Amino acid sequence: MATDSGTVSDLAERVSAALEAAELAAYRELLAPDAKWGPPDDPVSGCHNRDQVLAWYQRSRDEGMSARVTEVVAGRDTLLVGLKVAGTTAAVEQGGEAERWQVLTVRGGRIADIRGFDHRDEAAARAGVTP
Repeated sequence: MATDSGTVSDLAERVSAALEAAELAAYRELLAPDAKWGPPDDPVSGCHNRDQVLAWYQRSRDEGMSARVTEVVAGRDTLLVGLKVAGTTAAVEQGGEAERWQVLTVRGGRIADIRGFDHRDEAAARAGVTP
């Protein structure tokens, strides 16, 4: 069942605020209990529930990684999230920040799936939003 676009738009604002503030408790409320996170088209790697997703965020923060939100675009039942990530090897190689994108699939008003992309065009196409 597709999610109402108003719900996705409302969720977009909440996702942006939670990620910008690096508030894991706020982000937890946005994730479905069975939320998954990983590379595109790879159901095995990555995280397989909300607690694993949050643990990954916490470990990354503890290791010095940070991100700032550059855009959040609502699709029909997806969100395209643009990030500038610091504290990674790729960020150092690119002068301090690396651009990354996530496609968040929304189910029942919560984030059910997160997939990471290196290129915006690929992420936008996957999210079904205008490149």
